[in-house]
Amino acid sequence: MIRRSAPRQGDMERILIVGLGNPGKKYARTRHNVGTDAIEVLAQRLHASLKVGRDRAQIAECRLANQPVVIAVPTTWMNDSGEAVGPLARRYKITNPAQIIIVHDELDLEPGIVKIKVGGGLAGHNGLKSISAHIHTDDYIRVRIGVGKPPSKEVGADHVLSSIPAAERKILDVSVEVAVDAIEAIVTHGIASAMQDFNGR
Repeated sequence: MIRRSAPRQGDMERILIVGLGNPGKKYARTRHNVGTDAIEVLAQRLHASLKVGRDRAQIAECRLANQPVVIAVPTTWMNDSGEAVGPLARRYKITNPAQIIIVHDELDLEPGIVKIKVGGGLAGHNGLKSISAHIHTDDYIRVRIGVGKPPSKEVGADHVLSSIPAAERKILDVSVEVAVDAIEAIVTHGIASAMQDFNGR
C-alpha cells in the first residue's frame, strides 16, 4: 500500500515514470499508446534502453537532472496496468504517490493539448483505475496527452485503438514531445512550477 508520507529531507527517492498503452505491433502508434510513445522518447533523451524486467514491464533505471528515476512501459494490457505499477512501486520502495508519474491518453482533451494533474477523478480511464486499485491511492501525478473524444461512446474503443490519420499523428507526435518536456519539468523544477507552466498554455 502506498503511504502518503513525505520523503525525508535530503532523501533522493526514485521517481517512477510509467507510460500506458497496449503491447504488440497492432496497437503501436494508436491514440491509446501515446503514453508508451512518451516513455520511448524519454528513454532516447536519457540514452537509456528499456529492457523487460520481472514486474510485467519494460524498464530502465537512469537519472534525470541527477534525480534517480525508473522509466517503465507495462507489458500488460492497458486495463491491467496496475499489475505492473503496483509491483514496481513496491520493488523500488516508492511510498509517496507524488513520486509516481503516469503518462496516458486523455479523451477529455483535444489532440495537441497536454496537461498535468495530481490526483482527482480517473475520467473512466481503465488503466488509471487499475493503477489506483493496486497502489490504493489516486494521488499520483498524471501527464495527460489529449486524443479527443470519439463521435459517440459506441465507437470509443475504435477511436483509441485504430490507426490515426497522418495529419493527426503529426499533432500527437508533437504532443508526445511536449509530454516528455512536462515530465522533465516535474522532475527538475517540481510539480507546482511544471503545472503553472504547462497547464497555462
